[in-house]
Amino acid sequence: MAEPVSPALERVKLMLFQPFDLGKWFVIGFCAWLAFLGEGGGGGGGGNFNGNFNAGNHSHESAADVRHGLEQAWSYILNHLYWIVPVAALVILLCLTLGVLILWLNCRGKFMFLRCVALNKAEVVEPWNKFAREGNSLFWFRLVLGLIGAVLTLPLLVTVAVLILRMVFRGAPDVGGIVTAAVLMLVFIGLAIVFAIIRKFTVDFVVPIMFLRGEKCWTAWKEFYGLLSANPGQFTLYILFSIVLGIVIGMLVLLFMLVTCCFCCLMLLPYIGTVILLPVLIFKRAYPLYYFAQYGPPYDVFPPPTAPPVAGTSPLPG
Repeated sequence: MAEPVSPALERVKLMLFQPFDLGKWFVIGFCAWLAFLGEGGGGGGGGNFNGNFNAGNHSHESAADVRHGLEQAWSYILNHLYWIVPVAALVILLCLTLGVLILWLNCRGKFMFLRCVALNKAEVVEPWNKFAREGNSLFWFRLVLGLIGAVLTLPLLVTVAVLILRMVFRGAPDVGGIVTAAVLMLVFIGLAIVFAIIRKFTVDFVVPIMFLRGEKCWTAWKEFYGLLSANPGQFTLYILFSIVLGIVIGMLVLLFMLVTCCFCCLMLLPYIGTVILLPVLIFKRAYPLYYFAQYGPPYDVFPPPTAPPVAGTSPLPG
């Protein structure tokens, strides 16, 4: 699993530092920005748990305050449904539209950035047009997959929320409700892991097959599934090694942000932050490509190196 690390690092050096070209950074950075659009991990603040568990009366008062606040909120919603419902529907519609647009751009960007890494080219217009069909196919596959995931997981979350609210309104924990909520959350986590693995395999391996064959996403998935079925242990190790690699990369990026405070501020800017992190993003794209190439030339997106001309001969025209 570690063998592709070295050529992936060499790919980063070749593309960005041999020679260094700031214009090339910005062009490839734009493709990378599209390829990772909507996937940025926002820093979520941790909870501030300063509860006082020694005062029982205080706990009962806090629970009563929570129930009272929820009852007031629910009463307010019921009394103002005439404007809350249309506003909520409009907000949801706008969010869904924006999410679909971001997903579509992301899918087109996957092929643009892959082409940059595979061919060491900094181009935008040509790959945008060339892989329109493949990008749209990937978009529909991921959209349907997302809808299936929502249908399977949202009822679980809603049920857990109802169970918790019911216990809050009652003012007393319910053992059956706690057990049910815990089981449903475990099912939710299991489904989330399954869909995350499907998405990773799609981006890491199915997209390169589409890139090489010009096939639609489902056809490429059937080809990859045959390879996956023949090598389940290898791809399981790949997932585990990718998790470790992701942790290491995250720690290095965090260390870089702590050391360079000025760059830390710039990295908060969407496009500029992508350009600064371009070496990391190229490595993350190149590593699975070099791993996939180990399964034979049909899965190698990198063109073979051109042999230097023999001394005393002139290269053929064209």
